Amino acid sequence: MVKALLGKKVGMTRIFGEKGRMIPVTLVEAGPCPVVQRKNSETDGYEAVQLGFGEKKLKRVTKPMQGHYAKADAAPARVLREFPVEPDSELNTGDKVTVDMFEAGDRVDVAGFTKGRGFAGVIKRHGFKGGPASHGSNHHREPGSVGQAADPSRVFKNMKLPGRMGNKRVTTQNLEVVYVDAEKNVIAVRGAIPGANGGFVEVRKSVKGS
Repeated sequence: MVKALLGKKVGMTRIFGEKGRMIPVTLVEAGPCPVVQRKNSETDGYEAVQLGFGEKKLKRVTKPMQGHYAKADAAPARVLREFPVEPDSELNTGDKVTVDMFEAGDRVDVAGFTKGRGFAGVIKRHGFKGGPASHGSNHHREPGSVGQAADPSRVFKNMKLPGRMGNKRVTTQNLEVVYVDAEKNVIAVRGAIPGANGGFVEVRKSVKGS
């Protein structure tokens, strides 16, 4: 069985445990994810399943992809992702993967794209302290000196400079599953996950947690 699901971030809320302790959780609408394609080592060179999530209008799908979905008897999906499986996995094209694979107490890794902040300076992007705030310094929110002397006479790579902030794939690891609602296809994980509400995420079995 593949220990991964595609889903959509619903938002954050809180629940109360048995002893009345408040637990901050993020709700994820995960699945059901149809298996659009089953890849094997004989024909593709590796073992994996291609899962889909979300609905997409048929007119927005190319003719080759329409045939791809028709072969799996699945509706066009907004997101397609591949996940590796064991060679003896019983998943086949046309099957569906649901939140039933997870239960309270499991540990998961959630991957998504962070919010895009646009072009940002070094103070907002990297947390620089900035220059004196009083008058006359003419150095308030600038990055400061970044170049070198005559040797090597260049700016090193990976220097913290202004640039595009956010909109990067980030994985939050080892989050605890607080509860699973199989009827509503909702999974609640403790803490925050990357991305804005409504953004697509991947929920995988944790590589660190037990």
